[in-house]
Amino acid sequence: MNDTQTPNGQSDQMNDDLDLADPLALDPLDEEGEDPRIATLRAERDDYRDRFMRALADAENARKRAEKDRREAENYGGSKLARDLLPVYDALNRAIEAADRSVAPQLVEGVELTLRELANVFGRHGIEVIAPAVGDRFDPLLHEAMFEAPVPGTKAGDIIQVMVDGFRIHDRLLRAAQVGVSSTPAS
Repeated sequence: MNDTQTPNGQSDQMNDDLDLADPLALDPLDEEGEDPRIATLRAERDDYRDRFMRALADAENARKRAEKDRREAENYGGSKLARDLLPVYDALNRAIEAADRSVAPQLVEGVELTLRELANVFGRHGIEVIAPAVGDRFDPLLHEAMFEAPVPGTKAGDIIQVMVDGFRIHDRLLRAAQVGVSSTPAS
């Protein structure tokens, strides 16, 4: 055997153990006949593919969430301002109900025009009035019962008085209509 030193200080003995004519001698294989480096690269590739797919799904979810948030902000962003304006609507309604048209017809007309303009502004922003009428059925999703009273000629659950109109913005309730409800048992 040749036991000469290579420039890096290793023995030539190792080269003698390898058959350089055999290409498989340079690439050791695992038990299944596959190069372990290829198996490692495949595992790494699969890991990166999994990470990429998860990142892609996260990005899509973030996009959908941002779109939903944008729509909600567009539809419901003015809810706080609208709630703050509801007492103004109520005050204008009470002013019209209490006004004496014979004394100041122009003033009453001005208040009516102001109320109508406020209702138009509400309508442009998706705010609608919930105006129940006496005799309508009580709906707990739209109405708030302020009192119950037995009233002859009515059925239990009928609205007997409307104190304040309710409002909704698009499909969300801003304020329930405040009503009185009959408690007369059905006969």
